[in-house]
Amino acid sequence: MQQIVITKYGAVDVLKVQERQDPKPSAGDVLIKVKAIGVNFADILARKGLYPDAPKPPCVVGYEVSGIVESVGGDVDSALVGQSVLALTRFNGYSDKVCVPATNIFAIPEALDFARAAAIPLNYLTAYQLIHVMGGLKKGEAVLIHNAGGGVGLAALDIALHLEATTYGTSSAGKHDFLIERGLKHPIDYRNQDFLATIMNLTGGQGVELIIDPIGGKNWKKNYKVLRATGRLGFFGVSAVTESAMGRFLQFGKLISQMPWYNPLGLMNANKGVFGVNLGHMWHERDKISGWMQHILQGVAEGWVRPYVDRTFEFEQAGEAHAYIEARKNTGKVVIVTGD
Repeated sequence: MQQIVITKYGAVDVLKVQERQDPKPSAGDVLIKVKAIGVNFADILARKGLYPDAPKPPCVVGYEVSGIVESVGGDVDSALVGQSVLALTRFNGYSDKVCVPATNIFAIPEALDFARAAAIPLNYLTAYQLIHVMGGLKKGEAVLIHNAGGGVGLAALDIALHLEATTYGTSSAGKHDFLIERGLKHPIDYRNQDFLATIMNLTGGQGVELIIDPIGGKNWKKNYKVLRATGRLGFFGVSAVTESAMGRFLQFGKLISQMPWYNPLGLMNANKGVFGVNLGHMWHERDKISGWMQHILQGVAEGWVRPYVDRTFEFEQAGEAHAYIEARKNTGKVVIVTGD
């Protein structure tokens, strides 16, 4: 098989395609012939040495794939062989063959091709946990979605619209027309508008009930000020850490210095809540993940889950895929296809 390997920490040229021995499924696992691979910002952080959970180089990252079940291990129904599935992977997703637990695979809805199927697992599960499970968004409430044009951002927008919430979202101005077509009510140009002042103006000084933020840094303190009473603030990333030219240890130091400190008394007095989401730390909660995914796939059939692939890259173009995301060119999901 072939894998895209992070050979060392660094720029996109450290990604190399290498030949490896084909994996064999253990008991409870399936072997997937991969057709498409979802690319996520966590992969970029791992390549730069900024993602603590990632294995040290040389390593293979990747959290989500779609493809065809090629073989199964013991205790797995052989009828799965030949089925088209999407899957969550614990790294090793940047491969043309990968073994995963059978509990981590889901049948691809007929409406989706392999590329759009690979755009579902991480983005929609993260958004579902942020918006529905922990964010508790309800009909008529207001939500601010940072990086609304990204993969999680578009997924969150789908879910928020399904819940009939009022939607605000930050993105570059060039993505606003697309986001409005997708249903975003109030786009905000983060480069030329102060989202705090804009939101407070649009809401008559009240603020919003829910904010989801993958950026971190200076955003953290500003977000809290935008929350209305009973508001909830959900974090799910720190993309701001990649914007600095400092070494990775200095970048972490700067990030820590920008962190706000919340205390129980302050939260009680403000009637606000703060929470974090990291799907990579949810592997032990497979029943929950499976239930959420079934609801999401039902949403595909009902038409309110609309995975959008901005661009696909060939297997040998993984570095270009990373560069495309880092330059913030993507609207929606970036996917690597194997070509098989």
